[in-house]
Amino acid sequence: MKLSERLSTSTLRKLEGSLFIAPWIFGFFAFVAYPLGYSLYMSFFQVRITVNSVVYTYVGFKNYKEILVSNGSLLYNDLLPFLRESAMMIPIILVFSLLVAILLNIRFPARTMFRVIFFLPVIFSSGQIVQEFINQGEGSLIILEALKIDAYLHDYVPASWAKPIQTVLGSFVLVLWYSGVQILIFLAGRQTLSASMYEAARIDGSTPWNTFWKITLPGLVPYIFLNLMYTVVDLFTFPSNPIVSKVNTTNYGSSSALAWIYFTIILLFVGLTLLLYSRVDKALAGSRA
Repeated sequence: MKLSERLSTSTLRKLEGSLFIAPWIFGFFAFVAYPLGYSLYMSFFQVRITVNSVVYTYVGFKNYKEILVSNGSLLYNDLLPFLRESAMMIPIILVFSLLVAILLNIRFPARTMFRVIFFLPVIFSSGQIVQEFINQGEGSLIILEALKIDAYLHDYVPASWAKPIQTVLGSFVLVLWYSGVQILIFLAGRQTLSASMYEAARIDGSTPWNTFWKITLPGLVPYIFLNLMYTVVDLFTFPSNPIVSKVNTTNYGSSSALAWIYFTIILLFVGLTLLLYSRVDKALAGSRA
C-alpha cells in the first residue's frame, strides 16, 4: 500500500503546509531569532561600547519609560502624523489595486505586458530608490501645484491633518507605484471566482455594477483583508517612515526599546485587522447560510 493511501487527506495537507513553511522556519531560527532576542535583552540595559568590550548596565524599564513618558516627543511627535498618513494611504492603495486587478483580468491585447509593467516597481525598486524619489519631489502630481491645493489645505483643514494630507499627495504617484504586490494578490483572488457565477448573473440580467457588488466584492473579502494586513506592515516599514530612522542610532538600549514599542504597535494593528476580518467573515457566512 502506498504512503499516500495510508495517510488521510487532512494529514497530507498538514504535511504539505509544513514543507512549504519549513524554509521560513529555518531562516527565522537561523538568522532572525537571535538578533530579535538580543535586541529585547539590550532594551533593558544601557549599552556602552568601549575599546575592549561591550559594557551592559541594567536599567530595567527605564528606556521604555523615557520613550513613553519622560521623552514622549521621541515617539508621539512623529508617530501620530504618520498614523494619519497611513489612514489615508491604506484605502487609496487598496482601492487602486482592486480596480487595476479587475481591469487586468479582462482580456485585451497586450494584457500580459501591462501586468508586468504594474509589477516591475516591486522588482526593481528598493527603499533607498523610493526615498530618493520622495526627496526630489518626483512622486507629486503636477496638477496639485496648478490648483494650489496646499493653500486650500492650510486654510480649510486643521493643521494636524493638513500636513499628513500634503505628504500623501506629495508622494501620491509613488504610493500607487508601490501597489504591485496588492494588484497581484487581487488578480489571483479574482481568478479563483468561478466563471459560471458570472455567466449565471448575465443570464439573469444582472448589470456589471450589480455583479461587482454581489459577486466580485464578497468573493474578494479574504484577499482584501490579506492585502490590508500586507499594506499595514509595508507602510510601517516604508522608506519615509520617521520612526524607523530613529531606531537606527548608536544608543542601542534606547533604540532597542523604541523598536520593541514600535513592533508592539504594529502587532496591535495586525490584531485589529484579524479581528475585523473574523467579524466580517462571520457576517458573510451568516448571510450565505
